[in-house]
Amino acid sequence: MTNPAAAELPLVQAAASHLAALFGKEAFTGARVALVLGSGLKNFGAQLADRREVPFAQVPGWPVPKVEGHGGSLVVGTARGARVVCLTGRVHMYEGWSAREAVRAVRTLRMLGVPRFLLTNAAGGIGDDLMAGDLMVIADHVNLTGTTPLLGPVEEGFGPRFPDQSTVWDPALRKLLRSIRPDLHEGVYAGLLGPSYETPAEVRMLRTLGASAVGMSTVVEAIALNAMGAKLAGLSLISNLAAGIADTPLNHEEVVAAGKQAEGQFTELVLEFCSRLPA
Repeated sequence: MTNPAAAELPLVQAAASHLAALFGKEAFTGARVALVLGSGLKNFGAQLADRREVPFAQVPGWPVPKVEGHGGSLVVGTARGARVVCLTGRVHMYEGWSAREAVRAVRTLRMLGVPRFLLTNAAGGIGDDLMAGDLMVIADHVNLTGTTPLLGPVEEGFGPRFPDQSTVWDPALRKLLRSIRPDLHEGVYAGLLGPSYETPAEVRMLRTLGASAVGMSTVVEAIALNAMGAKLAGLSLISNLAAGIADTPLNHEEVVAAGKQAEGQFTELVLEFCSRLPA
């Protein structure tokens, strides 16, 4: 894991320089949005036209996902005429990565000039109105991972020491998603460290705190990108009902299966979302 006192900025700058040389800076400054794809949703990148791809392992300093069902490539291309950038997966802190390593890829894209991000994930449903297979727009989040990517020295380019988080999840982007699919749910996402699923008592605690869904990603990315001034939207695929709500034990295979089952509706929603964003 990364030493919290070690400089992170040079690593992000090196990755940004490599990608700018590989794809051209305009691939990022001209992108309407960057997409981060959660468990079971990695195949969206294959929908992009004029696609060019590079594995995370070939980007200097980028950690590589280790979990089945998580993609590990950067794809640039167009979605219904809109230029976009897509991360087909992410790394998680439960794999042993630090919070700063977990956000290195999205910080790189933001440094390259991408103005907006759509963060997606698979999550357990807590809210009474949520069922497996639903899509939920993230209205706010609760960071219960016990850490933050902002630990350590302040580095120029990553934002202020004490960034405001009143509107991490952009209201206009949330409104756009719901204008495309009025039946979308909206709620609070609780991010925990994992990798074990939550106990029934923990799920009751999360419900008391106001959470609608729970997962093991996204919140540290949101903190880092908000500090850097990016506009954020979030979508959670409710892959299962959380412990104590579901009648069956939880497992990773059903998360991946739910992603495959929801792939069609997810793809259509995100393609339309991309096409409606201002250039």
